[in-house]
Amino acid sequence: MGINAWPEHERPRERLVREGARALSDPELLAIFLRVGVRGKSAVTLGRDMLHHFGSLQGLLAADVSAFSEVHGLGVAKYAQLQAVLELSRRAGAEQFARASLCTPDAVRAYLRSTFNGQPHESFIVMFLDVKHRLIDTSEMFKGTLTHTSVYPREVVKAALRRNAAGVMLAHNHPSGEAAPSDADVRLTTALVQALALIDVRVIDHFIVAGSHIHSFAENGQL
Repeated sequence: MGINAWPEHERPRERLVREGARALSDPELLAIFLRVGVRGKSAVTLGRDMLHHFGSLQGLLAADVSAFSEVHGLGVAKYAQLQAVLELSRRAGAEQFARASLCTPDAVRAYLRSTFNGQPHESFIVMFLDVKHRLIDTSEMFKGTLTHTSVYPREVVKAALRRNAAGVMLAHNHPSGEAAPSDADVRLTTALVQALALIDVRVIDHFIVAGSHIHSFAENGQL
């Protein structure tokens, strides 16, 4: 059953145009993405089943192609479409962040949520800033596993020198969903602060992103 089989005033697509995307539920938004359901299920019902199968919207977005295709009615084509939508969202967020004259806390958090959204593995990002805290460049410098990323302060120092950065903001994600820093995170932050201080580059903050939760080292007096 497709979306067009619904009364026009109830169709998610028409409601989105009339009321805006924020007025729709997660299953309704997924229905617009799916366009059609499967035998005996509307697109909205299929969207609801997807959320139930993966446990949450975050779980759905983080699923790999094999897990995604386990749901009847989904497959490689839909997986590719969804990943394209996610990547476009990330790039749009990066463009908006790059245009900001100053890296405000709200702008940084919005950018980091978009960047790490649905990412199943740990990665380490460095944002390089000029003397006025304007963004010079952002780089995902290290990739890891589900629970660990190896970060080398020497490489961060070299990257900061190449960009003539005056400061950096650091960020990595915790796919486990726990935003609190580990002892290893604290030790790494201290090592990076000390290494970068040798070349007069200040660490403005280090963020840990776990879904919608973000831990700031600076705000918690850990820098």
